[in-house]
Amino acid sequence: MIEILQGWPGAQLLRGSGTAYLLVNAAHILGIGLLLGAILPLDLMLASGARVAAVAPVLARSAAAGLGLALATGLWLFSVDPAEYLANRAFLVKLPLVAAAVLNLALVHRSRAWAEARSGGVAQPPLRMAALLSAALWLSVLVAGRWIGFL
Repeated sequence: MIEILQGWPGAQLLRGSGTAYLLVNAAHILGIGLLLGAILPLDLMLASGARVAAVAPVLARSAAAGLGLALATGLWLFSVDPAEYLANRAFLVKLPLVAAAVLNLALVHRSRAWAEARSGGVAQPPLRMAALLSAALWLSVLVAGRWIGFL
């Protein structure tokens, strides 16, 4: 599987072009910025009990776009040297954090409490806790991602 990833044309492009690598890396950072720039204010508003109906749709869509971009470019960057990433402790910490954050996001978005908050209601305590968990998880993902370069 590692050999297949390393051999795909996108990985070869990044290994052969500093400019392409730079642009994909910048797109990854943009995705992270969109994700965190949208999800953290939404999480903090939910956790505080503020009404989010006016901002939830745009923040949720912005976070989703950022997540999609970050995941796609992250996988692309991973394909350049998967064996090295799989040997990196920080990367191995980051993966389950991303999975937990995405699972939390999916559970929140399927909940009745989220639907009520989006339609003008106040976030109930379970949603407030899920929002705090979301903020902690995404910030942990950010730290683990930065940690990768230091190991």
